[in-house]
Amino acid sequence: MSQIMHSKKIETGIDVLINTLVDSPPSWLAKKRLGILLNPASVNSQLESTADLIHKNFPGQLKALFTPQHGYHAAKQDNMIESDDLIHRHFNIPIYSLYGRTRFPLPHMLENIDTLLVDIQDVGTRVYTFIYTLSYCMEAAKKHGKTIVVLDRPNPVSGTQIEGNCLESSYSSFVGRYTIPMRHGLTIAELALYINATANIQCELEVIPMNGWQRNMYYDDTDLYWLAPSPNMPTVSTAMVYPGQVMFEGTNISEGRGTTQPFEIMGAPFIDSDTLLKDIGNIPGVYFRPLCFEPTFNKWQGELCNGFQIHVIDRNQYNSYTTSLKILQAIIRQYPKDFQWKLPPYEYEFEKMPIDLILGSQNIRKEIEKGSNIDDLQDLWQAGTDAFEQKSSLFYMY
Repeated sequence: MSQIMHSKKIETGIDVLINTLVDSPPSWLAKKRLGILLNPASVNSQLESTADLIHKNFPGQLKALFTPQHGYHAAKQDNMIESDDLIHRHFNIPIYSLYGRTRFPLPHMLENIDTLLVDIQDVGTRVYTFIYTLSYCMEAAKKHGKTIVVLDRPNPVSGTQIEGNCLESSYSSFVGRYTIPMRHGLTIAELALYINATANIQCELEVIPMNGWQRNMYYDDTDLYWLAPSPNMPTVSTAMVYPGQVMFEGTNISEGRGTTQPFEIMGAPFIDSDTLLKDIGNIPGVYFRPLCFEPTFNKWQGELCNGFQIHVIDRNQYNSYTTSLKILQAIIRQYPKDFQWKLPPYEYEFEKMPIDLILGSQNIRKEIEKGSNIDDLQDLWQAGTDAFEQKSSLFYMY
């Protein structure tokens, strides 16, 4: 593969591993049987596959691959659409799905490996399930005496902004296992360190930090190419709005699935864009552009939806979470007979409301329904968010 030139140099964990640790690998890599948790976004800065790099540079050591939600090819849409186990067509090793008949590694999946490398692109949002697949792997590693090595990657929405309420433990699910806010401000390696300590997993955990990444960087501040980690995360702009817009998964409002701009656009047939936008009013950092769209699948498939696209014009002013709460409340206010909450199941929870799992609280839904001021709600949860920030900052690596 020809070399791709960048104007500046950012090395992710896989770059650091291959560039600096191959010749004299640490004890948790040298002659160890290796597995990798990965998907198609797991590449180095030259777009070379992590699996190919490990196979080439650690010959004979790669014994198994593991994949999170959406599968090895990142082709499965939406939640509760499972992937099957596969056999790698070149390496002739198993590819175990951790979003299929199981969501955590089973003993037979780990018996032929000593060390599990983790190279997956998180998006900085509590409900993105990859981090919980990692947490299940950490728990299994502790139980079966394996080592976890997290190859770090950027938080695409930066490491300086933290948004939203912390999850209440009674609403723990596969879209939220721990008491963290919606936008957590950690890289995936920092989050692994945080979870390992605060959830008392205490597995044997190693991390390989990035070189060149700074805490205030958004993904498009780096020289790295964005590869969609899941089908509905096509761009960095998607990741920017996702911490708020994901809440519409818990409603009958289209969050843009079935279009080329999921989460950036939203709407429903019963919405009048001008009326709704007048109700929402001005919100710092964003511009709402009215539009119509027709989803090709998912909610309102084949029907013309009226809504708008969220254009982030100042991401340092924009609060994705409170912005989307204000949009949601305005829709409920304007269309009380048409708006509906989505009913269970959602991510393998069959009783609790999906919106409560997404928001991490039943109380927030009830306050929205009552018409409570969103800024006042933020004041109520901010102390918990500040406490998380103080606690999680102990695990910062950048």
